[in-house]
Amino acid sequence: MSQKSLPPLNWLRAFEVSARYLNFTHAADELHLTQGAVSQQIRQLESHLGVALFKRLPRGLGMTEEGQSYLPVVQDAISRLAVGTNEIFGQHNRRHVKVRGSLSFLHYWLAPRLADFCREYPHIDIRYISNLWVKEPDGEDDLEIRWGYGQWSGLHAQRLTWDLLQPVCSPALMARSPILEPADLAHHSLLHVLGYEEGWGYWLKRIGADNIDYSRGLQFDTLISTIRMAELGQGVALARSSVVEDLLKNGQLVAPFNHRIEASESFYLVHEQGEALSPDAVLFSTWLVAQAHRLW
Repeated sequence: MSQKSLPPLNWLRAFEVSARYLNFTHAADELHLTQGAVSQQIRQLESHLGVALFKRLPRGLGMTEEGQSYLPVVQDAISRLAVGTNEIFGQHNRRHVKVRGSLSFLHYWLAPRLADFCREYPHIDIRYISNLWVKEPDGEDDLEIRWGYGQWSGLHAQRLTWDLLQPVCSPALMARSPILEPADLAHHSLLHVLGYEEGWGYWLKRIGADNIDYSRGLQFDTLISTIRMAELGQGVALARSSVVEDLLKNGQLVAPFNHRIEASESFYLVHEQGEALSPDAVLFSTWLVAQAHRLW
């Protein structure tokens, strides 16, 4: 069964306005067209659909059953387009800073502090786009937050965190099956993050416990997934200290032992070299680095 192709938006707009007024002249005034142009668009729409939408009466217009059925569909579609267009492209008096970065960094580090920025700079809106994997800069983003060594060709990087690698788990798991020394990890599921060079194998080797089979366990593509699984008592995560700092303070997670290894990778704020930042991006960048330095 063939599908009816979508009519042009200006025909649908003419139909919606004409249906509200039941008067082509009044519709023409709102649309800034002539009455003849509106009438022609309605005829073209009716021809395209193969049905009459209006009854031409001696005193104005009425609507056919088909027109009455079609009107709420068209109104809903136009309303959704208007809302979406305004949300994405409107608000000309608002200024956006587009930041692309780690979802884990946003969820656990930036989000609790972002309200302070919004209070200090209420005229600036942050548009944060999360990414799982690093992509080459394409000019669409003002700033990016990356996990790595801080050396990327063509990018200026400012360090935000100094991370330590440490196992964490839920208090419930700790009470159910205590982890008192690294050897006890053999009795628990290890939660892995794909793509991180310094994972369980690296940590176990550094502390001299490389006899434990670190290949087993659950694997995820984001750190936030492993932390969530650890919170639920589903295993032990190898966490980055900047990410779990607040969770350890409020007791959502516990660190079974004090074997903490300095990570060679950390979170960095980066932007393209040679590309001037907007004044708002400079404000956010300065604020973010200052927030990070307060924790060093």
